[in-house]
Amino acid sequence: MTDPTLAAGAPTNVPAYSLPKDNMRVVLERRPVGIPQAGDFALDRAPAPEPGMGEILVRNIYLSVDPAQRGWASSEANYSAPIPLGGTMRALAVGVVAKSRNPDFAEGEFLYGWFDWQDYAVVDASKVVMRARLPLPLEAFAGLLGINGLTAYLGLIEFGRPVAGDTLLVSTAAGAVGSLVGQIGKLLGCTTIGLTGDDGKAALCRSRFHYDHAFNYKTRDVGDAVAGAAPGGVNVFFDNTGGAILDAGLRRMAVGGRVVQCGTASIASWATPPTGLRNEREVMTRRLVWNGFVIFDHRAKFEAAAAQLAQWRAEGKLVSDSDISVGIENAPGAIAALYAGENKGKKLILLQ
Repeated sequence: MTDPTLAAGAPTNVPAYSLPKDNMRVVLERRPVGIPQAGDFALDRAPAPEPGMGEILVRNIYLSVDPAQRGWASSEANYSAPIPLGGTMRALAVGVVAKSRNPDFAEGEFLYGWFDWQDYAVVDASKVVMRARLPLPLEAFAGLLGINGLTAYLGLIEFGRPVAGDTLLVSTAAGAVGSLVGQIGKLLGCTTIGLTGDDGKAALCRSRFHYDHAFNYKTRDVGDAVAGAAPGGVNVFFDNTGGAILDAGLRRMAVGGRVVQCGTASIASWATPPTGLRNEREVMTRRLVWNGFVIFDHRAKFEAAAAQLAQWRAEGKLVSDSDISVGIENAPGAIAALYAGENKGKKLILLQ
């Protein structure tokens, strides 16, 4: 049950921003092979656009950097059409309505939506994902209440279906999604195990995100580490990596376990499908339920999920960290840095 006092309000910690005359954009200059690199993009300057009837002009403040952008930029098979060459990089962002020709949106209102990597976006209502009307720092609407927090909450609740006493295993456990999955699982009474690729991040999982166990998969055998922490097996595996970590995790699942496949960050390229261990016998003999999860299939549940996340945050039960770079020139290399694990929290680009 959420607190009705959080049902309305204004965002806090709004950074200073300008209203430039030009629109700086990050455009896709060449089709990436595997993970997009800085050289796949170019900066482009054009006059600031004007909204037409029924449209709004959004001045972006925080640009979101997300693993899914790899698929949006690539020609690999994906759940959405690739960005055309020369097109602005598709992205979610938090911004303010600078001009409105739509009576449903007021100038000065803060929004989260499909505004792309650019200073300004002219959009209609279909591009708005959420109004920023809760009394939380503005950056939270691109992280905790954005697709990262929504993915953590809805993926775990809808498909992981944890109950008190379950053991929950999470890969990329210190990331923007994984850190929240672990905390939510702990709130629901699970024993939590996190996997990450850095000793410092493993320590952060234990100290800040309250994981019961956290291991560096680069220095520990994943199967042995999980077996030691979960002698009865893993009931819920929230996987963001695929590959060898998934292979090892499946072999430590309890009978009747649930796997939430949220990402495949460990796979360098899908242009030629990679080969590895065959997992179908693990799925059969352990009677596993293995679900793929894409957050955009669940838009009808965003508002309720965001309200619950905001309530936990207000009660001091959830923490979320941001890694903020200032200036749009930092955007082109941000996806590659994200996949390299260089971020310390939700990666954002602040435009001033």
